[in-house]
Amino acid sequence: MEASGTSNMKFAMNGCILIGTLDGDNVEIRQEVGENNLFLFGARASEITCLRREIAEGKFVPDPRFELKPFVRSGVFGSYNYDNLMGSLEGNEGYGRADYFLVGKDFPSYIECQEKVDAAYKDQKNWTKTSILNTAGSFKFSSDRTINQYAREIWKIEPVILP
Repeated sequence: MEASGTSNMKFAMNGCILIGTLDGDNVEIRQEVGENNLFLFGARASEITCLRREIAEGKFVPDPRFELKPFVRSGVFGSYNYDNLMGSLEGNEGYGRADYFLVGKDFPSYIECQEKVDAAYKDQKNWTKTSILNTAGSFKFSSDRTINQYAREIWKIEPVILP
């Protein structure tokens, strides 16, 4: 369900300082560029099952800053049918329903993390250093290395040396 993996790797290779959850690509990027060179927020993998159960049982109370459902229902965005959107935030259990991706849970952590990003950006010398370290540490994500690894491990082929 990860849609941003290669994009985040490209961002890191180009010196971007990432803010994200600790999922697939960000785990790898963190290992390569160093844990102090990106910003992480949100639930950890070990918490997901309990959090989804809490939501399904109606025990989760979202941060008031995230309570957008009444706002959407008010018609401020128009008279469209927002049933699918609302179902993704509430309703039944399962993929695509009942805040399956825990957006409501991660929201307060995101706000706090964004405040750290804002503070870090004010220190331009350290921000630039972090940007350079992200580029330097992201060599693992180059297409040359990836294609070479796929050739050896997946396709079981050897490179051809051209004269």
